[in-house]
Amino acid sequence: MVDPGRMLLLVAILIVAVVGVVYLAFATKRRPILDQSKYQAHWLEIEHSVAKDNPASWQLAIMNADKLLDQALRERRFNGKTMGERMKSAQSTWSNANHVWSAHKIRNQLAHETSAHVTYDITLRALSAYKHGLKDVGAI
Repeated sequence: MVDPGRMLLLVAILIVAVVGVVYLAFATKRRPILDQSKYQAHWLEIEHSVAKDNPASWQLAIMNADKLLDQALRERRFNGKTMGERMKSAQSTWSNANHVWSAHKIRNQLAHETSAHVTYDITLRALSAYKHGLKDVGAI
């Protein structure tokens, strides 16, 4: 027969082990919280860099917004080697995934197609998408 004291000790060890495993399972799945003031400051720089009469500022703003979102995805530890892969990993995070993907596609056109250009209105829509994406991941 097993000593009741030993049985109690074994049950206590088992409970502590189960609680530890559950804690580790949830702790490793949490994503880090971002420094919103840092991201907000960068975002305001991007917004203020857009000049209605300066098309070069439009492209630069889109490129910088894309980089800022990618930085947030990296800091939140979304999986993927490329931004596209990280965006797919964050798919359930987006409140409007098509909006964010459209903005990223515009950025890709600007980066890879020599004939690509954007209008002021397209720039504002892309920046709106990036802003919502940054809010969705908790950056701003």
